[in-house]
Amino acid sequence: MLIHDQLDAGNIEVLAASDPADIRLRIKPDVGDRHFQWFHFQVCDGRDQPLVMHIENAGKVSFADGFKDYQVVACSDGHSWRRVPTEFDGQTLTIRHTPDRDVVSYAFFEPYSLARHQALISDALTSDRVRARTLCQTPDGHPHTLLTIGEPEPGRKRLWVIARQHPGEPMAEWWVEGFMDRLLDDSDPVARALLAQAVVYLVPNMCIDGSVRGHLRCNAHGVNLNRAWAEPCAETAPEVFYVRQAMHETGMDLALDVHGDEGLPYNFFAGAEGVPSWTADHLQRYHRFRQILATLSPDFQETYGYEVDAAGSSDLKKCTDYLAETFGCLSVTLEMPFKDAANSPMPDIGWNGERSAQLGRACVDAIWQMLPEL
Repeated sequence: MLIHDQLDAGNIEVLAASDPADIRLRIKPDVGDRHFQWFHFQVCDGRDQPLVMHIENAGKVSFADGFKDYQVVACSDGHSWRRVPTEFDGQTLTIRHTPDRDVVSYAFFEPYSLARHQALISDALTSDRVRARTLCQTPDGHPHTLLTIGEPEPGRKRLWVIARQHPGEPMAEWWVEGFMDRLLDDSDPVARALLAQAVVYLVPNMCIDGSVRGHLRCNAHGVNLNRAWAEPCAETAPEVFYVRQAMHETGMDLALDVHGDEGLPYNFFAGAEGVPSWTADHLQRYHRFRQILATLSPDFQETYGYEVDAAGSSDLKKCTDYLAETFGCLSVTLEMPFKDAANSPMPDIGWNGERSAQLGRACVDAIWQMLPEL
């Protein structure tokens, strides 16, 4: 039996695998050794063997609470991921599974591959509504792509959407796939109406290097991109530096930063309540956007989320805070779960790629309804 992580987004270290009932594993840290939690690996030649796999450093990960009431995902056919029995005792994450095929993959969440990312961009460019601009080359040599959807004509709203600043949150790019699928459907009246009034600037994956390397939160230089917005370095955080530069060129009326949250089993928004310029009008628009999406999608909810930032406590190194304060726009972080949506559960699959994509489709409606208030 072979266990390996030589995969796109692969991450695991094998400590012992001679006994299928006592496999010992370890998650490898991001560059910089400050963050780790994402894992993705394959088991080969383990068919019909009851496997007991222990991830021994699970209690030391960046967000250990994320493993409470959590189930690992597994895939044996290359596309269908299902939850498998998982236990966490506060120190060790134990996976119990009997593979039904000779090769089975296991992961923290359904991965979104580099090949799929590239296909996403290629497919988008078959539409006359889309242009691609390479903002820079990432430290590992990947093109850092900005898609412009629609025509940036005077009077049209400028909508910025970025996803996957944290590479180990692939649900963000699954969301992008659904969002773009809906937005580029010429037969969809909401998509047509939105693009008649707005232009969308979209970065499908902010941290491609970290995604391919199997990182949780950092790029190839060990930088957490969502803590680099105040003064980004072109050398160590070019992904933020050049996206921010493009944002200043266009300006914006809405900013949406798409993420995943390890601990909370809900889909929710986080706002920019702590920025100095926050007003009652900002709060009203933020609440209105939440209400619209909650009405459109039962998977989204308004009750649970992060503690609201106190007035004046903003961190302008974070994207949502920086954009809200700099552009005075509605700036929102969307968080999706690694577990299941507790308010709308599907236990066999939990929250997954397709459900993320469906939420992305619903957000087209929500943004269209918000346009008059931006």
